[in-house]
Amino acid sequence: MASLAPCLLRRRPLRSAAAAALVHPSGSWMRPRGAGSSPRPPGASPLFEPPRVVSERWMDGRGWWFRFRQPVRHGSTAVTLDTGGGFARFSVGGDAGTKQGAGRKGQPPAKAAKKKMSRKAKVNQLKWYRLKAKKKMKSPNPEVRIRYKLEKAKRKEEWLIEKLRKYEVPRSPEPVHDPEILTEEEKFYLKRTGEKKKNYVPVGRRGVFGGVVLNMHLHWKKHETVKVICKPCRPGQVYEYAEELTRLSKGTVIDIKPNNTIIFYRGKNYVQPKVMSPPDTLSKQKALEKYRYEQSLEHTSQFIEKLEKELEDYQKHVALFKNRGETLETISSEETNVDDLTSSSDTE
Repeated sequence: MASLAPCLLRRRPLRSAAAAALVHPSGSWMRPRGAGSSPRPPGASPLFEPPRVVSERWMDGRGWWFRFRQPVRHGSTAVTLDTGGGFARFSVGGDAGTKQGAGRKGQPPAKAAKKKMSRKAKVNQLKWYRLKAKKKMKSPNPEVRIRYKLEKAKRKEEWLIEKLRKYEVPRSPEPVHDPEILTEEEKFYLKRTGEKKKNYVPVGRRGVFGGVVLNMHLHWKKHETVKVICKPCRPGQVYEYAEELTRLSKGTVIDIKPNNTIIFYRGKNYVQPKVMSPPDTLSKQKALEKYRYEQSLEHTSQFIEKLEKELEDYQKHVALFKNRGETLETISSEETNVDDLTSSSDTE
């Protein structure tokens, strides 16, 4: 401790001098606020002293020291007032915003960011749409009501068509299939055996999808023929199913019954494929979704036809009564003219 005492005593005047005043790089003294006009201590060194390694000639030539001594200047910030849309908005630094919006030369201006609507604004917008639709539905004019229903149905039809496009599966290029040529006797034999056997594959409302082809291959493992029962089925749709199943399963159609039943033959040189469900088919769930959209589209198109017919009949009805009113007016005017003539002849 005795050896450290002289060192501590030497540092005290330097700390008191630094607290009392600050030295500017130019050599002038900067006194803190509230400090008196005390003279410069003789042993104090300036706090901001330029580095001695750099030569004075280099500093004079470059002039960086002169720039360092200049006070920092801050430009005035532009404040603009925007009163568009019935609201007053203050924006700071309008020039910078315009430069950013303009972008570089040769580039299109950046798109304005969409304002996120609040929950209350969304609710108010929905209420306004509902009120507008309610007024159209309760309008005393039948034409307004019919046109509103027609526009709504057409919007739904476009939406359903866009949805159905997602379920279109592109067909992959397949190798050329050479169907086996069967004689009339072989066809008759296979037809009789197919009718007697009880194994069958149902094709329901989902239509033809990967599971139907998989079941056909599983039946062909033990049987030569398999029945495909299509129910429900529109008139003529059974032939479309037969063509599609022939392409996917590589089987041969033996007979198509009037009760929408197809008998398929697997072939003489049948080999069960490794992938029994073709990749270019829909799954069971997606096939059901597609069926629902197709059914909704069919009903919507029928409803549109009905509304268009109603609108046409109403316009004909209005035109008929308008013509009838005009004829009645002409007849009444002619009768008044005849009465005037008779009255004038009587007076004479």
